[in-house]
Amino acid sequence: MNEHVSQRQQDILALARQQGRVSVEDLAARFDVTPQTIRKDLNELCDSRLLSRIHGGAVVASGVENVSYEARRLVAHAEKRAIGAAAARLIPDNASLFINIGTTTEEVARALGDHQDLLVITNNLNVATLLYRHPKMSLIVAGGPVRRADGAVIGSAAVDFISQFKVDYAVIGASAIDEDGTLLDFDYREVRVARAIIENARRVILVADKLKLERSAPIRVGHVGELDAFVTDALPSAALRELCLRHRVELIETGTDPAAQETPDAAE
Repeated sequence: MNEHVSQRQQDILALARQQGRVSVEDLAARFDVTPQTIRKDLNELCDSRLLSRIHGGAVVASGVENVSYEARRLVAHAEKRAIGAAAARLIPDNASLFINIGTTTEEVARALGDHQDLLVITNNLNVATLLYRHPKMSLIVAGGPVRRADGAVIGSAAVDFISQFKVDYAVIGASAIDEDGTLLDFDYREVRVARAIIENARRVILVADKLKLERSAPIRVGHVGELDAFVTDALPSAALRELCLRHRVELIETGTDPAAQETPDAAE
């Protein structure tokens, strides 16, 4: 922690890491200071690359830190909803598919509600909770240790279980995407499950918002060249766009409703 960060700024940073985002109005009320004081705090935290400014507040800065699962749900939420809907449209009725752990893969599951006669195999307890009541869907949950932080079923038992199947589609996420097309994550146990999912699907769909291009993670999951489709809100990287073209990866950019976008607050 930067030695010049005040106690209040440390508290703001802790709150942002817990919730994913903070607002000027809520912070001013919480700390009983003026909005101008909070804006100054947020600007200093952003200058230190600890937070990133959005309209009316700030979010956890993209970087090597893997923030909490609940916090990640709040970051780029509108974008993830649009990505989930677009990815779901790639999956026909009467298909079999894997869905792995991730807040964006959850949005794909949420968007599958109108599909008929799907077989869904997942290591994501959040996906299972979303889908298990669906009358026109068969659900299989991988067995093994459950990671308390996010409801992921991980480990060798999950890998062995998934390797028994050969499905039509895999819907995967990634914690970070490198400029050279490498897909990255933080937990090697999760990566082993993701590799099994990729290797046992006929078509692989990556769902990831553009913020993943600004992050870094230490463990290689795979490469863009292994994908059949990449669904994102926007792809600003010319190098990645060229890789998708070279490897014949279908690139779908959803954008979002302008009213729902989180844009930098130039006036603050």
